[in-house]
Amino acid sequence: MSDNSASLPRRSFLAGAGSLGFALAVQPIAASTILTDSRQLQTGHPDIDTGKGTMPGYYARPAEGNGPWPLVIVIQEIFGVHEHIQDLCRRLAKQGYLAVAPELYFRHGNPAQAPDIDSLLRDIVSKVPDSEVLNDLDATWRWAGAHGADLKRAAVTGFCWGGRQTWLYAAHNPQLKAAAAWYGKLEGPASANAPRQPLDIVGELKAPVLGLYGGQDQSIPLAGVEKMKAALSAAGKDSEIIVYPDAGHGFNADYRPSYHPRDAQDAWRKMLDWFARHGVR
Repeated sequence: MSDNSASLPRRSFLAGAGSLGFALAVQPIAASTILTDSRQLQTGHPDIDTGKGTMPGYYARPAEGNGPWPLVIVIQEIFGVHEHIQDLCRRLAKQGYLAVAPELYFRHGNPAQAPDIDSLLRDIVSKVPDSEVLNDLDATWRWAGAHGADLKRAAVTGFCWGGRQTWLYAAHNPQLKAAAAWYGKLEGPASANAPRQPLDIVGELKAPVLGLYGGQDQSIPLAGVEKMKAALSAAGKDSEIIVYPDAGHGFNADYRPSYHPRDAQDAWRKMLDWFARHGVR
């Protein structure tokens, strides 16, 4: 576990980030941005051995005690592990979790330096295979287990791009207790890097997933959400999807205009309750 002195991979990922460590592609930053302090927390930047390179990231956990702490792996939005994702880790640590967010694009480029969303999607995101993400999440799991996490009380959550990956990881890791997928894509055409979508792997889910979606999300049609609900019911899975009728995509992203405070706060409480209900706390 590395401390707050930067390793080379971490320095390279922070280079070029915008104000307060937010990705350039999401400037300017909204006045609604939440900044969670690190008092009574230990925070830092892990060096995660993937077997195919050292992956940087960010972690936060309670400062007191030696653990073990319940684990939440936090999967980034398309913008990488910028300040918002780090803040979410601190919020979880304030609840008693060891929260770790791996930089899952680290082989392909620095999302903090992408000037706009189109460039980010074209030059970095489209090049990341799902199989690589699953392997790197497994490496994050192993790192957490070696650094104080209780892998018998473990969950995963993700946002946007990470919401989709949350569904996939819940079908991949049989040791997970629970998952929470925030506005992650549910269906779409197959490709070499993304051969299957969440709707395709419903029958393989190994952990109960709480899906959190916005009724005004233009990128994830309600018809697809309803299809996922039906598939979960037909498969007899202990998963649930909540749709907030007034919220759009990214409704938890308090640093962007998409932020919907009432629904974001309610969804966060429901996620914590979901984790507690399924034995993560």
